[in-house]
Amino acid sequence: MSLREELGGITAIIEKDLKAYYFKPPNISWGILFPIVLALSFSLRNPEGLTDLAPGLISMATLFGTTSMEAIVITFEKRVGALERLQLAPISLTSILVGKILGGTIFGLVISIVMTLLATLFLGAEVTSLSMFIVVLILTAVAHSALGAVVAVSVKEVFEAQTLSNYFRFPMIFLCGIFLPLAKMPTLLQYLARLLPLTYSVEALRACMTATSDNILADTVILTGFCVLLVYLSVALFRRNQES
Repeated sequence: MSLREELGGITAIIEKDLKAYYFKPPNISWGILFPIVLALSFSLRNPEGLTDLAPGLISMATLFGTTSMEAIVITFEKRVGALERLQLAPISLTSILVGKILGGTIFGLVISIVMTLLATLFLGAEVTSLSMFIVVLILTAVAHSALGAVVAVSVKEVFEAQTLSNYFRFPMIFLCGIFLPLAKMPTLLQYLARLLPLTYSVEALRACMTATSDNILADTVILTGFCVLLVYLSVALFRRNQES
């Protein structure tokens, strides 16, 4: 199989998934409204602190948007046999899953851009380093889309994927510095937070929105490492399940 065929197959999968699954009003509203409602509930005692929550809101919207849809799309297609039929196409298993992950990545970027606009227009947040901000958004979307793929290829049913996703997502949003700075957490929780990609996404986005350069390069490198690791893990699990 040539590189051109592989890229063509990946592009076709992305287009199909975006049209068939992602860009539906309920999916977009879920990815945006849930983080907003959660943030509002935590900021009732300090409404002025909403601006400080903006980086976390953007990261959290990307997390929930990508993982939810990846878990549903891949698991649903496995359940109805669509993914099995897709394997008859002249492309590799790796390209099939990469196409799925990139579809979720694009959806996550749309969600994060919408959330960024809301944060800047209504919360007074500012983006001081646009180029780095875009890089971090892309890495965040890829990492969490790949995380959703890891979950999806590990289970058989949609409800199992959603349940397993929540085991990752809800601890992440409370451990990764969105509502409580890592420095105020117990030492053990700080170490645990450093094992989660959302931590580095929140830190990097906060640096891009507060004109500080603290650890932004390190956060970006680590996020890149998470992207590579999670994509590799999802492909490896997908191959193993297909061969068994």
